[in-house]
Amino acid sequence: MSDAAIPQTVQTLLSLRERLDDTHVRFTAGADWGQGRTLFGGLLSAMSVVAMRDVCGQDWPLRTLQTSFVGPVTPGAFEVQVLLLRQGKHVRQVQALVRQTDAQGQSVVAGVLLAVFGNARESSLPLLTQVQRPAAKSIDESMQLPFLPGLTPNFVQHVDFRLSEGGFPFTGGEHWSDCNFLRLHDSAGLDPELLCILLADAGPTPALSRLKAPAPASSVSWSLELRPVPDADLHAHWRTDKDTLAAGEGYVNDRTLLWTPDGRLAALGYQVQGIYA
Repeated sequence: MSDAAIPQTVQTLLSLRERLDDTHVRFTAGADWGQGRTLFGGLLSAMSVVAMRDVCGQDWPLRTLQTSFVGPVTPGAFEVQVLLLRQGKHVRQVQALVRQTDAQGQSVVAGVLLAVFGNARESSLPLLTQVQRPAAKSIDESMQLPFLPGLTPNFVQHVDFRLSEGGFPFTGGEHWSDCNFLRLHDSAGLDPELLCILLADAGPTPALSRLKAPAPASSVSWSLELRPVPDADLHAHWRTDKDTLAAGEGYVNDRTLLWTPDGRLAALGYQVQGIYA
């Protein structure tokens, strides 16, 4: 087996990144992080945030991240071009373009991201958050999603999925929502912010569980709003509650709540996906 075929952890991928100049960072990821024709979107978004940190600073937590998946990013090298849009007293707004060289040797844009980093401020508003409802099944009672080469996306080999509520994709069920416990098999070297990005995008839309046969699906856009949890456990199972809010004309609109292992709200996600069935 060649080195390129050996699955690599996120930490390894990040350690191999190259700072090309003041605004460009190069990453390389293998097919083990694939999701259909492209690399796993959560990984691309997390790497883009790392590039933003490298260029613009790591002092403020990420508050929002908007990602438009313009085109596929195939396994191999790609670059993230970072532009600081505005630096204020409390808020920093940053744009990132994911670029990859195509078959004609042209650098094409495959993703566009907008991020808002903001430092904590004193506020007269009382603290408000969501309360996690009980899951139907515990982690140990939940059904584990196996990695099946050729059937499940390649990146699934890096994630432990446990389905507590809802159905698995392509099982012809009647669910529009699901609840999953999940964790990376190896989260060493990460921080809770990057882990939030990876896990919030890991699960499929619940709408796929209603299909009776495999069909292609792809993310069109994704918005993630984070509630900083710097002390969250990186190694235990986190939880996602997903709901398909609307479906029709080949698209679905999903909402995701991401919870830390101790039940704190870590992120809210909204995603538009194309379903080709």
